[in-house]
Amino acid sequence: MPQTIALVDDDRNILASVSIALEAEGFEVRTYTDGAEALRGLTQKPADLAVLDIKMPRLDGMELLSRLRQVSSLPVIFLTSKDDEQDEVLGLRMGADDYIRKPFSQRLLIERIRALLRREAIGRGRLVSEPGAVVARGELLLDSSRHACTWKGAAIDLTVTEFLLVKALAVRPGHVKNRDQLMDAAYGECIYVDDRTIDSHIKRVRKKFRAVDPEFNQIETLYGVGYRYKES
Repeated sequence: MPQTIALVDDDRNILASVSIALEAEGFEVRTYTDGAEALRGLTQKPADLAVLDIKMPRLDGMELLSRLRQVSSLPVIFLTSKDDEQDEVLGLRMGADDYIRKPFSQRLLIERIRALLRREAIGRGRLVSEPGAVVARGELLLDSSRHACTWKGAAIDLTVTEFLLVKALAVRPGHVKNRDQLMDAAYGECIYVDDRTIDSHIKRVRKKFRAVDPEFNQIETLYGVGYRYKES
């Protein structure tokens, strides 16, 4: 089955040209011209990855991402203008997985899409042949083959980036990971993010765990150093 990419942009020329390029690479493409339409479509029929323009009528990319993250861990790439650095930072902190600046090369966008899909495959264990797809640490269970995370039996819905961060910490309890190491674990060499973006991801992860267990405190902060998963 071909992987499905959702393109959301109010510029129909971009939708048409990028759709042609993606379809030539074997992807199935669904297009939306505004955020409200995309929210309905992606809620009813999820895609494998979404590419969202930030500036759109009715429902902009930021608000669309916010609403999607309430119900979905869908991998998301933001499209931003070259002067929207603050939007890029905010988008990453809100849960976007990557961004690319307009005007952009279609080949670059396709490569970033493939890179993010590879990250998701790694997170789900589809590219891992050795044992270790399942990580069990006390009440935590991470199953990379199903991209499933549970705490005390309750499902925790994590994005690709969040899952890889939790996994990077949980595989070595008690071992401190600095922010650079966590960046590498979650993003590889695809994208540079600042320290505060990693902090925002960790904050969001804790919030998700505490929604099912208010006493959750397994991810510890070592100020000025990094993070670690508490030893049982």
